[in-house]
This record gives sequence, C-alpha cells and structure tokens, in this order.
Amino acid sequence: MIINPNERVFNEGSTEEIDLFLEKIPPYICQAIKESGDLSSLLEVIMDIGRRPVARFLEYEKELTENEITDADIEYVTSRISPFGDDNRSGITRTLHRISCIRNRQGHIVGLTCRIGRAIMGSAVIIEDLILSGKSILLLGRPGIGKTTILREASRVLSTIGGKRVVIVDTSNEIAGDGDIPHPAIGKARRMQVSVTSQQHAVMIEAVENHMPEVIVIDEIGTEQEAMAARTIAERGVQLIGTAHGNTLENLMVNPTLSDLIGGIQSVTLGDEEAKRRGTQKTILERKSPPTFDIVVEIQDRYQVLVHPNVAEAVDGSLLGEPAECEMRTLENGKVKIVKTVPRNEETAPAPQKTAPQQNSFGETSALYLFGINASRLSNIADDMGIRLKVTDNLKYADMMVTTKAYFLRKPQKIRDAEAMNIPIYVLKNPNPNQMRHMLETLFPQAVKAAEKPDVNDYNIEKAIKEAERAVAQVKESNTPVQLSPQVAYIRRLQHMVAEKHQMGSSSHGQGTNRRVSIYPEDN
Repeated sequence: MIINPNERVFNEGSTEEIDLFLEKIPPYICQAIKESGDLSSLLEVIMDIGRRPVARFLEYEKELTENEITDADIEYVTSRISPFGDDNRSGITRTLHRISCIRNRQGHIVGLTCRIGRAIMGSAVIIEDLILSGKSILLLGRPGIGKTTILREASRVLSTIGGKRVVIVDTSNEIAGDGDIPHPAIGKARRMQVSVTSQQHAVMIEAVENHMPEVIVIDEIGTEQEAMAARTIAERGVQLIGTAHGNTLENLMVNPTLSDLIGGIQSVTLGDEEAKRRGTQKTILERKSPPTFDIVVEIQDRYQVLVHPNVAEAVDGSLLGEPAECEMRTLENGKVKIVKTVPRNEETAPAPQKTAPQQNSFGETSALYLFGINASRLSNIADDMGIRLKVTDNLKYADMMVTTKAYFLRKPQKIRDAEAMNIPIYVLKNPNPNQMRHMLETLFPQAVKAAEKPDVNDYNIEKAIKEAERAVAQVKESNTPVQLSPQVAYIRRLQHMVAEKHQMGSSSHGQGTNRRVSIYPEDN
C-alpha cells in the first residue's frame, strides 16, 4: 500500500479492531502473536491443519508455536465469525479483517488465512488529484500491494472532500468491512453488498439504475460480464474507480477477457495501398473502441506508481511501437514528485508494427507457457500457419502464458505466479483449433505465411475450396468428420478458413505431402 509518512490508521479504534480479531483465534495462538512482534505490522495469520500456525508481519514471518493446528482450532475460529460466502470468505462485523478458508474435496475446512484489514488515511494522496478530477481510474498491481486500501481511501476522499454521491459495490466486504453497517473509513459513501460473487456485474448495474451515484467504486473486475457492466456505467457518465487483475497496462492488452476495459484489441487487414501508406504489414493490431477507463495507474511499490493519464493514447502508442508519455509518481517526505517518462517494457509490450520482421512479433526466441492447452495441437496449427512456435515448460523463461477461461477464473497457483512475474496471459474461451488459429494470427501477424501466396495454381485453389465447402455441407448433414485431399500449407489454411466461416471445427494431420485437413462439428 502507498503510505504517507504522516499517515495514521483511520481512527483511534484501530487497536480495538486488532483486539477484535485476536478474540476470534485460539488463546494460545493469540498469546504467541502478542509475544512475537509489533502488532501494528501484523499482516495475516495462517492456520492449516497438521501444520504450525504462522504469523506474517510487514518484514518477516514467524512460526508461532510448536503445536500443530487441529480441527478444534479451526472450529474455534469459524464458530466466532460470519458464515463463509460462495467465495469462501468471511469477516468480523464492523472491521476490515478478512478470513478466507481452504476446503478439502468433501467441503470440510482444513485451512484459514486471516488477513488484518486497516484503513490508512493518506494512502491515496499520491493520486488524489486524479481521483478528484472526475475521470475514471483503473488501479493495477500485484496481490497485496494495497489496491483495496487505496479504493477505500478514494471512497472517503470523493464522498467527503469531493462531496460526490459514491456507491461501493463490495463483493467480498473487503472495502467497507463485514456486517450491515459499513466501516467509517469509507466516509459518506454508501455500500452495496453482493450476495453471490457471480452476480457482481448485476449489482453494478443495479447501483446505477436505483441509487443515482456520481461515482461507482468496484474491486477486482475479473470477468467479461463485469467488464461489460463497467462499460455500461461509464457510458452513462458515471465516474468509475476500480481494480482489475494484472500488473500493467500491457497485461490487459493481451487479456481478451478484460481488454475491453482499455478499448479492446482487434486484428485488422489493410489494403495494399493503405499498408504502403502507413509503412506497416497488411495485418495490424488496432484499438477497437474508446476505453472504459480514462486513466490507468500501475502500483509498483508502497511509494511509487506509474500513471497512464490518457489510456487511448497509451494503447494506440503501444500497438504502434511508439509508447505515449506517462507519469512516474513517487512519495518523498510527504510530497508527491511527478516525472514525465516514456515506458519501456520489452518483455510485455507488443512488438512495434512500423516494420515487418521476418519472425514472429515477439522475436525468434519468444516462448509460450501453455497451461491447460494441448501443446501438440497448437504446434500442429502453428506449423500449418508457418509460425516457428517455441513452447517452454519453465515459467521463468516464458514470454507469455496461454490458458483457458475456465483455468483463468479459478486462479490456480501457476496463473498467480505468472501475474506476479508480469508475464502476459492470453486467455482462450474455448481451446478449439479455430480459436487457437485466431490467437496465433493476433499474436504473430508478421509470421503468417498466408499473406504471401505460394506458387500454386488458381484452379487448384478454387477446387480445394469447393472441396472444403462440400465437406462442410456433408458434416452438417451427417454430423460426422470428413477428410479432405492432401494439400500444401497455404491451401490447407484456406480450407481451415472455410470451416471457421461455417462455424465448423478443423484440424490438420498427416506428414509431408500426405498432410490434409479434416472438418468436423464444432463440439467434437
């Protein structure tokens, strides 16, 4: 979290709030915490059955006792807090503390993460002018960096200093605390709780339609529906202050689920004359629509943020290989220092499109880490498209992770690791051949050999396309796969496009001159 050196916890009841937390854990663990360090720097307490309890402080962590956690210890805590929601989170009434549980396959609770919540005045001072500007702001940063703390302080600043009508959509009660009465740290802002996490997007729309807010505050925009709801809110002229999964603007640009927040990215094919006029290849990436958020703030550490003051210009510049000017803000001795700069992040930024490199857009040595994706199928499709694809099984050496929407929403450890390492994540809604092919076209437009027609007879091309169209009709009638005649890579690609046009699945198989396309129903 970003902290003003003159900071103070929101009210004098802060010690009382920690005491309320300590009352909920077994007495022997409570006593060990009090003896182990400064309570003001306590971050969370970990309790896993069969392991020793661990306390995490600001600068270190420590095992609290020699005793291992038992079912009775877990029961002691859970019987004294609110029931867990569908997100496996609970809290302590009128505090900002959060207790999250881990369950076994039978649904029994086997672990608890007890996080200490604090409201810190001054935590948003580094971007307070932006918050009061009336523009919509999206906060990015790694887990635990303090995004929610800043949201909470932004709500107070806007509702008290700014005099705005602020409504918080509080999905897990992290912003305004547990219970029906919100924590005083949010000032005059009102809070709407979300009973089922999957309905967060619906509550966002309800907040606008029913309660006439001037500002909506939302934590953790993570699904396509929530991104669409955010756009709807912005189009109604309501200021948005929110957070999203991802550490940088570039993370969002390669995330198809959330890229709409910054305008969305689409692949566009130019005519020969237009491509020549622009000095680019024929297939380029462009921003699809106006961004939902005007400003993106990347929280880099406790005292430093990178601000993209004009998201539209930042996205357009990144796609063109000409990064737009941004602001590096630091907090020094209670004062905000602003330095104009141009971001350079070679690892995550899309490749410049001024020239057409011979290899893919991430370079010849770029590597994909596949999570939940069939590597053999993707490699075969890449071969058909003339893409020299490199796959790594070590996340450390990956330039990008590719996964499915189902995995991304569950957030397993590997995906959290990728986010923490600032590795871009490309999410496929359904990892079928057509979507894999579209992904490769989007990521590596320069390497697609279809732009260069090989030495093949036009009559053979027309004949092969007609064969594919007949196969599509046959598949629709019989609902069984149909194999086509062997073809060169260029013609196979055209046949894949025929299948995709008719919403059919397709794949290539065979070796050398015997390699051919099969067309089948999409759900096969």
